[in-house]
Amino acid sequence: MRILLVEDDQLLGDATQAGLVHDGYVVEWLRDGLQAESALNSQSFDGVVLDLGLPGKDGIEVLSSMRKRGDSTPVLVLTARDSVGDRVKGLDTGGDDYLIKPFDLDELSARLRALIRRSSGRSAPTIEVGTVSLNPASHQVHVDGDLTELSQREFSLLQLLMEAEPRVLSRSYLEEHLYGWGDDIESNALEVHIHNLRKKLSKSFIQTIRGVGYKVQGER
Repeated sequence: MRILLVEDDQLLGDATQAGLVHDGYVVEWLRDGLQAESALNSQSFDGVVLDLGLPGKDGIEVLSSMRKRGDSTPVLVLTARDSVGDRVKGLDTGGDDYLIKPFDLDELSARLRALIRRSSGRSAPTIEVGTVSLNPASHQVHVDGDLTELSQREFSLLQLLMEAEPRVLSRSYLEEHLYGWGDDIESNALEVHIHNLRKKLSKSFIQTIRGVGYKVQGER
């Protein structure tokens, strides 16, 4: 899952990025509201962690612009502004949740999981397709009830595909959400991960839709 972190405090941003990466997120960190708006206009993210007091452009303005152009990406507002009026304004402008500094990284990660879950239309904490069950919180995957070991990248790829089921995800979408701006991507990296997942799950679970992309499908 690819997250845009918008935070101008160096220490807090560094710690937040490290914590989210440890939890399996791909995190793009920007420190300026104008940069954030440009990134949101041109790229897609699974969630946004947005500070309000930003240089360049205030977080409330960034959030308002997102919603006005129809961007429904879930946004967790992260700020030191703790008055009731500030919280109400952030939520009424289009924020989906609110976390006041200082905060616990485990709580931040859990709130992001909940926002992403709701945005995909799920109510259950686990994702189930056919005989495969994936738990984003525990980072565990079970096949026919048996625990299956996956690498972090394999887990992230499988989560993207299972969250989207029955839709087809393009190669470019998957690469954009699996790798950060600074990552070097081998030309066949995605195919290698798909191959490994098929060996660990089943050959038919991940389907290749030629000329379009990939999708998962449980047994019918």
